Amino acid sequence: LSLPGLELLLPPTTLAALADSWLREDCPGLNHAALVSGAAPSQAVLWAKSPGVLAGRPFFDAIFARVNCQVSWFLPEGAKLVPVAKVAEVRGPAHCLLLGERVALNTLARCSGVASAAAAAVEAAKGTGWTGHVAGTRKTTPGFRLVEKFGLLVGGAAAHRYDLGGLVMVKDNHVLAAGGVEKAVQAARQVADFTLKVEVECSSLQEAVEAAKAGADLVLLDNFRPEELHPTAAALKAQFPGVGVEASGGITLANLPQFCGPHIDVLSLGMLTQAAPALDFSLKLFPEGATPMYNAHRS
Repeated sequence: LSLPGLELLLPPTTLAALADSWLREDCPGLNHAALVSGAAPSQAVLWAKSPGVLAGRPFFDAIFARVNCQVSWFLPEGAKLVPVAKVAEVRGPAHCLLLGERVALNTLARCSGVASAAAAAVEAAKGTGWTGHVAGTRKTTPGFRLVEKFGLLVGGAAAHRYDLGGLVMVKDNHVLAAGGVEKAVQAARQVADFTLKVEVECSSLQEAVEAAKAGADLVLLDNFRPEELHPTAAALKAQFPGVGVEASGGITLANLPQFCGPHIDVLSLGMLTQAAPALDFSLKLFPEGATPMYNAHRS
């Protein structure tokens, strides 16, 4: 589903810092339950209980590494999950296993949910014969963007700009503040060096042509119905074949094929990160020497 080696994109120091912040959020003071579980060496199995795409192993590893536990994986990043699947085994002191449990499960479930939604969107687009890019957006959860952007990549989608510095996006409010499309693009071009592209959100063919004439690299046709989108994109490409066209707004997994067309280069969906349901995982301890078995009554 995804490129091999994607985990190399995640710097170890960044992973460690994120894991520390998540663990501190969950346990900023005394861990009273640690006295219940004790510090005896223990082992637990990670079970996947819903179908989808496995994503987020590096975050799961980083969390347990911070609490002195080791993870052994049975499935690779991007694997297709068929429940109930035995995904990994975690070993370490009992109180440490349980300290990292919920934080690690939350992260893995969320990342896998985004990857699953992205994979479904990419599959729907490819099913039409369209060869453009399915992408996410900057509609991410504050503090959790890296996880969600990584999930998009594992699912085979484009992450789009990671932050405001990844692309100069001139939206409707920027155009209004600047006093027009041309002035907005000219201002953007002054600060966008040779490494940055300029994209302009447009609500009509007239605005799109104006943006292209002013030097925009990409045009975002936002909230266009399919019957309006394709003629507008075709007319723009006829005049400016080198300008990229992105469509966004109102696109779902159900209607995505209607937005695919020969003049559309990118389809971006905020729902991939905003509305993707998390996958269901559980982590269950088992006694030393015993064979781990999934028990639905303890899930």
